[in-house]
Amino acid sequence: MDFSTEQLQTFKAVIDAGTLERAAGHLNITPSAVSQRLKALEKRAGSVLFIRSRPIRTTGSGDVLLRLAREIQMLSTEAHRSLGLDATPDRVRRRTELSIAVNADSLAGWFAPVLGGLAVQDVMDCEILRHDESHSTALLRSGQVMGAVTTKSNPVQGCSSVYLGTMRYQAMASADFMERWLPGVDQGAELAFAPMVSFDRTDDLQRALLRKVVGKRIAEAPAEHFVPDSRMYVAAVVASLGWGMIPEVQDPRDGSLVCINEAWTSDVALYWQRWKVPSVALDLLTGLVLDAAGAAGLRQEF
Repeated sequence: MDFSTEQLQTFKAVIDAGTLERAAGHLNITPSAVSQRLKALEKRAGSVLFIRSRPIRTTGSGDVLLRLAREIQMLSTEAHRSLGLDATPDRVRRRTELSIAVNADSLAGWFAPVLGGLAVQDVMDCEILRHDESHSTALLRSGQVMGAVTTKSNPVQGCSSVYLGTMRYQAMASADFMERWLPGVDQGAELAFAPMVSFDRTDDLQRALLRKVVGKRIAEAPAEHFVPDSRMYVAAVVASLGWGMIPEVQDPRDGSLVCINEAWTSDVALYWQRWKVPSVALDLLTGLVLDAAGAAGLRQEF
């Protein structure tokens, strides 16, 4: 039993837009027509495909069909290009739509050459979702993205995985902060009370180091500030808001930050996972990502 391409693309449009009304506007049809197509698709699938939240979210069954819809659209676009049928009347070529997930530190650190590579190609439109590297494979499973920078080495079903390198994080602080909070008499004891800066509440790098260094000497948690932007995170540590784990690729190297202890590091191995689908656009994007990671000098001796 085949699924209707029209219904699948309507389903994809709804998930991308977040509401039936916005999807209807993009498709130039009425919300009622969108609803009818979705009901027909759910009847054919024999299960509920989405939850009517804001934005609309897919169910497990919906994830399967969302990925199918994206694959069909991607392969159809590339087939049109290969056959020379991709030019519209105004001679604008059809482009493959790709969505990928990249963590904030990679975006702020080594990912910039990928953007340069995207600027000189006419094959794809790329949407980059900023997402935590420890959880980005969930987006691959759900069909929301076709590629992801992740800490997971085992490939998601239907995907391939390749090692990109390792980002090293170093515990750093400003000289003024060090003088006030970490003068070096007993760094372990001092760290237990020193304010720290975390990216967000899922960021465990700082807390992991604190547990490792301080252990059971923590009477109560020190002050913890949250700055969910990579560049502003570094700026917050420079401003003496707290100490933090700074990626080597984002170290200002201008004297504004100093290493607290050479041994206080954390290595985060990164992998590129992508759909195992024959795609010129996805192959090109994969090459750009691998080249950028290599050019940044991420540790390749894994």
